[in-house]
Amino acid sequence: MEKITKITGRGVALERSDVDTDQIIPSDWLKRVERTGFGDGLFQQWREDPSFVLNDDAYSGASILVAGPNFGTGSSREHAVWALVDYGFKAVVSPKFGDIFYNNSTKAGLVPVVAPLDAVNALQAAIKEDPSIEISVDVQGLRLSCPAAAVDVEFPMNEFTRYRLIEGLDDIGLSLRHAADIDAYESARMPWLPSLPQA
Repeated sequence: MEKITKITGRGVALERSDVDTDQIIPSDWLKRVERTGFGDGLFQQWREDPSFVLNDDAYSGASILVAGPNFGTGSSREHAVWALVDYGFKAVVSPKFGDIFYNNSTKAGLVPVVAPLDAVNALQAAIKEDPSIEISVDVQGLRLSCPAAAVDVEFPMNEFTRYRLIEGLDDIGLSLRHAADIDAYESARMPWLPSLPQA
């Protein structure tokens, strides 16, 4: 996972609330065994509509999704986060997230930004008026800002989650911080005890 201190980029206004993980990535995509390639399935059913926002070239390359309340509800599938990241999103802004989606995001390098509804509405309106405006998500300072939308607000995030994102530590990375201790334990372990074959 890459270290994330600050994200600055253009946004996409997804003016829908209660977006669940099945709408983010349909269940047909769960058969894949790779962790990549899910971007093609992101909002697949909605993208069949030519007027859907992601089909508008004006938003090509945008890295911040600005969504309505209750984003990422429903099942616990990590694939929803993988699809957003694979498509190119680095942050999602919403007044409220599904708890499991929020946690999955922080473990995969997608920054979930909980912002007040009025700030989200202002961002969405500004993006629709001018898709080229830039939004900044400062993980170090925990601030969401966009001068063009007159938005500059603090967002909540616990210190451990913030630390993980800034240091680029997924679950494996957290474990590898203790590699020396693990190696020391393994070297002193009795050889007759059960073990896994070495790769």
